[in-house]
Formats: sequence, structure tokens, C-alpha cells
Amino acid sequence: QVQVVESGGGLVQAGGSLRLSCTASRTIFGISTMGWYRQAPGKQRELVASIESGGNIDYADSVKGRFTISRDNAKNTVYLPMNSLKPEDTAVYYCKVRGRVITLDYDYWGQGTQVTVSS
Repeated sequence: QVQVVESGGGLVQAGGSLRLSCTASRTIFGISTMGWYRQAPGKQRELVASIESGGNIDYADSVKGRFTISRDNAKNTVYLPMNSLKPEDTAVYYCKVRGRVITLDYDYWGQGTQVTVSS
């Protein structure tokens, strides 16, 4: 069974920190990119940060300098420590894992974890 499981969300005051984790099951083959997206109420889902298997990293401009994405390939896990959180960071955060079988890419999503930043 393919699973992508997130953890680490919660409620924090502005300026505080949280650390998100996401683990992909071993049934996902050829994992390439792992990333975090978020969706605030009434808004579209947007990329927060992503990291490729080779180490290339991409961040949304709004989180640069505050969030740091990393991954542990041996554990199929991606991490997102979030510092200096702002109320506008409030959203449901989703982990996305891309697997590849031969030449086809498949995206797997977690169920989401709520991050709420109070002012």
C-alpha cells in the first residue's frame, strides 16, 4: 500500500517554529522529488519547497530564509523546519512524493497537516 504520511503541524504564535516531517512508504519506486505544498482557505495550493534526489532545492520566495527543506533518502523522509512563522503561513501543508517507473512519473500526496500561526 502506497502511503505518504505527514506529521508536525500545530498551533504556534507568530515568530515561533514548527518542524514538519513526511515519510513515504517503501512501495513507492524511484523516488525523485519530495516537496511541501500548502493551501490556505480560499486560495490555490502552492509550492512551499521541494528537493530533488540529486539535491537541487526550490523555495517559494515567501519562505526563503525562514524554511529549510532536507531529506533522508535512507528513510524516505523529507523534513521542513519552519522558523519565524507568520500568520500568513497558516495553511494545510501537504507532502508530495514523485516516483518514477521506467519513464512514467507518479505523484503521491499525503493527507495534509494543519499549521496555524496566531498573531
